[in-house]
Amino acid sequence: MPKFKNAVLASEMTDGGIVKGYASTFDREPDAYGDIIAPGAFADSLKRWAESGKPIPLLYGHNTADPEYNIGKLTLAKEDERGLYVEAEFDPDNPKAQYTRKLAQEGRLYQFSFAYDVLDAAEVEIDGRKAFELRKIDLFEVSLVQIPANQHAEVTDVKSQKSGRRNSKADEKTLKDLRKHLSDALTLLDSLDISGDAGEDDSESEGGEDNAKSEGREDEKKKLAMYKEIMKDML
Repeated sequence: MPKFKNAVLASEMTDGGIVKGYASTFDREPDAYGDIIAPGAFADSLKRWAESGKPIPLLYGHNTADPEYNIGKLTLAKEDERGLYVEAEFDPDNPKAQYTRKLAQEGRLYQFSFAYDVLDAAEVEIDGRKAFELRKIDLFEVSLVQIPANQHAEVTDVKSQKSGRRNSKADEKTLKDLRKHLSDALTLLDSLDISGDAGEDDSESEGGEDNAKSEGREDEKKKLAMYKEIMKDML
C-alpha cells in the first residue's frame, strides 16, 4: 500500500496553469507520522521516472480511482537544499483541474502531498526525540491536498493562463480560411428562396395544409435569419 506525505505549494500557468512548490522538505522536524526525510531520498526514484519517459502524475487528494482527479503532470521534480521542489502543469481540458487551480490561486488550497513506498529507513534521535528517517523513497505521485502531514510542504506560486497570440502563422491561416468559409456560406444562404414551393398548386390543397406549410416557411425564415446573424458575428 502506498503511503502519503504532504507539503506546501505555489502556482503559475501556461495553457492550463502551473503550480510550483515543495512536495517534501528536509526539515529535521518530524511530521504528523513522526517521520523525517533525508536529503537524497528521492534521487533514485526521480531517475527512474526520467528514464521511463513518463510524467509524474499530479492528483487531487491522492484520488487514483477517478481519472478526473488526475489533474495534471509534473514538468519538473528535483531535490534542492530545502526539499523536493516540483513544478506541475494543470490539464487545461479538465474542469476539476481548472477549479483546483482556482482554489490554489485564491489561497484556499496551498499544500502538497505525495504518495510513496519506503525502500530504506532507520530510527534516529533528534533533540532527544526518536524519529523515523526515510532514506530511500519510491515516489508514485504528487497531490494537492487540504491537510498535509508535513506542514512545510507548500505551494509557493500559481499563475494564470497567459493572454495574447497562441500560435503564429498557422493560426492566422486557419482563421483566414474559416472566415472565407463563413463568408461563402452566408452568400449561399442569401441566395436561398424559401418564400414558397415552386410548382405547387395551392388551389388543390386544403386550408389546413396551406396554413401548416405557411407556418413552416415562416419558421424556416426565422431560423435562416438567426443562422445568418450568428455567422455575421463570427466574421
